[in-house]
Amino acid sequence: MQCIVHLRLKLRLIQVRSRNMQIELAYGRTGLMVDLPDEQTTVVEPKHLPGLPDVKSALINALRNPIDSLPLRQLVKPKQTVAISVCDITRPMPSSTVLPVLLEELRHVPKDQVLILIATGTHRANTDDELQEMLGADIVRDYPVINHSAFDSNDLVHIGDTDTGIPIWLNKFWVNADVRITTGFVEPHFFAGFSGGPKMVAPGLAGFDTIMELHSAKLIAHPKSTWAVTYGNPIHDAIRQIAKQSCVDFSIDVTINRERQITSSYAGELFAVHRAVCETARRNAMCRVHKPFDVVITTNSGFPLDMNLYQSVKGMSAASLVAREGGTIICAAECRDGLPDHGEYGKMLLLRDSPEELLKMVNSWHKGHHDQWQVQIQSQLLMRNEIYLKSGYLTPEQIRSAHFKPSEDIQVTIGNAIDKHGGTGASVCVLPQGPQTIPYIESL
Repeated sequence: MQCIVHLRLKLRLIQVRSRNMQIELAYGRTGLMVDLPDEQTTVVEPKHLPGLPDVKSALINALRNPIDSLPLRQLVKPKQTVAISVCDITRPMPSSTVLPVLLEELRHVPKDQVLILIATGTHRANTDDELQEMLGADIVRDYPVINHSAFDSNDLVHIGDTDTGIPIWLNKFWVNADVRITTGFVEPHFFAGFSGGPKMVAPGLAGFDTIMELHSAKLIAHPKSTWAVTYGNPIHDAIRQIAKQSCVDFSIDVTINRERQITSSYAGELFAVHRAVCETARRNAMCRVHKPFDVVITTNSGFPLDMNLYQSVKGMSAASLVAREGGTIICAAECRDGLPDHGEYGKMLLLRDSPEELLKMVNSWHKGHHDQWQVQIQSQLLMRNEIYLKSGYLTPEQIRSAHFKPSEDIQVTIGNAIDKHGGTGASVCVLPQGPQTIPYIESL
């Protein structure tokens, strides 16, 4: 697997030999600059691809020349109802670019027969302002838009169980539509392998009971429930089966660069599309290094992915792939939405005094609890590494209560971590784009 370890404009693994260097970390909407000792530092980034020169034409071509499917225009009849699954505000999906092109292909269908479903999973409902930012004011005005709720039993229907016994509860508007379309973007995911595709059905449009089974402690702990693994990953295998049983009719997935520009687009049959786009994402994101590092600096890819601490565990997980046991991870994540204050994640962290006790608690539960999967993964990371968090919105007390160490000045934290691990002898790695990169260790 060819990796991209990116220093400035260079596209291979290198060690910089000048005196020092400035690196911009993806942090909130603005970014965050840090100075790093060049002779000790390896910078790992996904391969940077330019945005498509004509995005609209590329999207039209994908929709009219799909993989293993009729073109969208031919697939959908004028009298049919259509449900479209769309990412929520926690994902940088360029829906305001993709949806207008997709909806233009459906102009023969009356607008009131086309429902846009925000695939929130167990996340909070998106606000009106967020919907307009995500979708565009015209779409919000002209089309019915519904935030999915995993907790409202009145809006859920049971369509069967998976082979392993997971009950499949899905949004009733999705199930009852004549045509079901997923839209998403594909990026590495820390326990589902990759995002997009079937994840836009489950957990995106699933009920709470289904989501809890998909995120059970047993499945989360499985060795193949990890970055870049989809087939043989018990979580993704179940997600794929749920999507299959819900009868997805059409899918469009895209990849994006760090400027949130679309770099590729695929449309057609759900699973064929997802396999193709995952291969593209894998080539761009997989980055080889040859040793673990004493200090790893990471992010959660900036806004909107670093909106809260819950999401930012992903960036820490990416860093842990190349941090040596006992090493230090420093994560820069803005967390403008707090822990957040919805769900059980923040409350659960207060139930025990140490990561070891938290993990023991999660593993002792016979029935899972909301957000326990994030606590489980976070605890495993903290038991292996010292982790600092730089946040512009969380107080030091909030950070400590979440079992992390606060970094009020990230430059000072970096310097102290380097000194702790041997000063000029310490090895340093930085992941400016956080979980957009999948670093892995492979010996020479």
